[in-house]
Amino acid sequence: MSQSPLELAEPRRVTITNSQDSVNRSETGSVTINEPSRPPTVREDADAVAAVPTQPPIEEVVHDFPEGGLAGWLTVFGAFLIQMCGFGYTGSFGVYQDYYGRVYLSNESSSAISWIGSINAYLVIALGLIAGRLYDRGYFYWLLFAGSLLQAVSVFMLSLAKPGQYYQVFLAQGVGMGIGGGMMYIPSVAVVSQYFQKRRALAMTIVASGSSLGAIVHPIMLNNTLDRLGFAKAARANAGLITGLLLISCLTMRTRTLKLQQSPKLWSSAKRFVQDGPIMFAAIGMTVFAMGFYFPLFYIQSDAVSHGLSKTFSFYSLVILNACSFLGRLSPGFVANRLGVANITVVSTFICSVLILGMIGLGSVASVVVIGVIYGFFAGTYIAMLAPLIAHLTDDMSELGARLGIAFGVCGFGTLTGTPIDGALLTSQNIWWRPALFSGIMAFLGFFSFSTSIILQKRRTRIRKQRQGKTEKA
Repeated sequence: MSQSPLELAEPRRVTITNSQDSVNRSETGSVTINEPSRPPTVREDADAVAAVPTQPPIEEVVHDFPEGGLAGWLTVFGAFLIQMCGFGYTGSFGVYQDYYGRVYLSNESSSAISWIGSINAYLVIALGLIAGRLYDRGYFYWLLFAGSLLQAVSVFMLSLAKPGQYYQVFLAQGVGMGIGGGMMYIPSVAVVSQYFQKRRALAMTIVASGSSLGAIVHPIMLNNTLDRLGFAKAARANAGLITGLLLISCLTMRTRTLKLQQSPKLWSSAKRFVQDGPIMFAAIGMTVFAMGFYFPLFYIQSDAVSHGLSKTFSFYSLVILNACSFLGRLSPGFVANRLGVANITVVSTFICSVLILGMIGLGSVASVVVIGVIYGFFAGTYIAMLAPLIAHLTDDMSELGARLGIAFGVCGFGTLTGTPIDGALLTSQNIWWRPALFSGIMAFLGFFSFSTSIILQKRRTRIRKQRQGKTEKA
């Protein structure tokens, strides 16, 4: 479950040499970009000037967004499929957690198995900082093709892993697929922003919902093939699906330009990030909350099975959670402007924290359904609000990409460590209240950190308004 870091960035200012020919080219999605360091030039060739007598060449700064078009919506569709194969696959690890523990890696502890999923999630998130910088330098297609190839090869290699061979599964599913997904995650989201300004929220909501749909499709497919066909054939069938979807993404996604405006240096942005109290507490909140956030996603299916619930229902418990997460991602866009991004974030983290603690009492069909439905909805809401929250706390929008990369990179450490700790607390005796209590406490600490961030931000805004009022009176 994931949201675009760059969907809220201010529109990119580009320098375009106006002529009738260049206007025609811009309508087809191709623009002439001058590097910011180069001064504007005026064409002195008399023949060139005479060639366009109706509109002499001039230089101006414009906002150039086609707001869709065939290329734009095909790129949205391709990014949707990448999210479906990336974070959508990561969100399905609960199926593997259950199957590995019961059948394929039964010689390993729950903690060791959960490291596979946590490494995968961490790499998808943390590599966004590097991939985003490479995207800014014009390497979009390299990242797209290489990431797709690596992810496809890794999932096929997973089908060759032998029972009980932990390192084979770890390298293919945890490391290989994590790196492949991380190479594409930020670039696939960022390229969509080149086509939209007014309709950007709509486009990014569609893209973000791809991960939730993937987290519905993959568990259904895996739960219906793992026991019936065996691990190798089920993994190859899933690999075929992922490879096909990634191939479509490579054929449909197009960038409008390879040269973007020069972004601030990472280290200077990081220094200002650390000195900014509200955003620091938000990053701490993201990290600590992530240590509890993934417990239901990774363990709700295993929890249901171990409590004696029917195997069929237990298999679909994760699907119920992810389906409600899909709705939770779409809903905030309609009320965020009225209720406030910060308020929605705080409320959703509080409700998620309560429900994680509520998993201590999970033991019936009703309890699984209630937790799955409500937690799934507010977990999706929380994920959808992360990028808008960082944007809300950012004064200089030229640093938004860097701040999002830093915040998500730090958050990755919470994702990396949370579920392995849960597995260690669970032990082989399946003592479920221990990881539920730990995850609930971590989630509540994240909630308090988010609350502190919002309080500091409101205080800073109030002080600025007071200073502005005094300046106007003077």
